[in-house]
This record gives sequence, C-alpha cells and structure tokens, in this order.
Amino acid sequence: MEKSGTIKDAKPGSYVMIDGEPCKVVSYTKSKPGKHGAAKVRIETVGVFDGKKRVVLKPADAEISVPIIEKKKAQVISVSGDIAQLMDLETYETFEASIPEEFKGKLDSGREVLYWKMGSRILIKQLG
Repeated sequence: MEKSGTIKDAKPGSYVMIDGEPCKVVSYTKSKPGKHGAAKVRIETVGVFDGKKRVVLKPADAEISVPIIEKKKAQVISVSGDIAQLMDLETYETFEASIPEEFKGKLDSGREVLYWKMGSRILIKQLG
C-alpha cells in the first residue's frame, strides 16, 4: 500500500518507497537549477525492513511513492527462537513476526509491543 508524492517533499525522517522497499529518509540535498535544467534532489535512505542504504538522485518535481505504514499494538503469545507469535489488540488476529536483534531475549508471553505493518510485512518496533 502506497500513495504518491514529489521527491522535494521527502524530508529527513519521512518515508519513501525505493525499489519496492519502504525506506526512511536520512539526508536530503537540493542543488540549484542549471542554465537549462531543473533543480535536482539527492536523498539518502535506509530500508525499514532490510536496513540497506539507498541513494536516489532525481529532478525536484519527480514523483515518488510514499508507503502507508500501519502502526499497531499487539500482545506476545509465545516466543520460539527468533520468531514471536503476536495477537493484534484491536482485531485479535494472530500472526508471526521475526524478532529484531535489539529485542532478542526481552520478549515474554503477555508483553505488549508496538509493530509496523506494510502489506504482509511486519516489524516489531518497540516494547510496551
């Protein structure tokens, strides 16, 4: 799920889609227009799910997709290795998510977490 915007609106801290991957904008640089051309924007990003760095250089009025990321709360039902089984606190649906490195060993049954969902991809972001 995504919506459309222009690259000049992609400020640091915002999110954009690059190569089908949702990314957080880390830095934004805009060059002055040349004699015959438009201003260019260079954004450096980090992938939300994969952590890879990506750089995009486009005209300032170029279209770019913005991901729609749902931010929800869930309760941990069980933990098995690097996978946590979660239950959404609004819809009560259950699903599995990989446990990020920083939360390994900190998740217990019954604990609440904040997770981000984009399409079918889920990322545990914060302990409740």
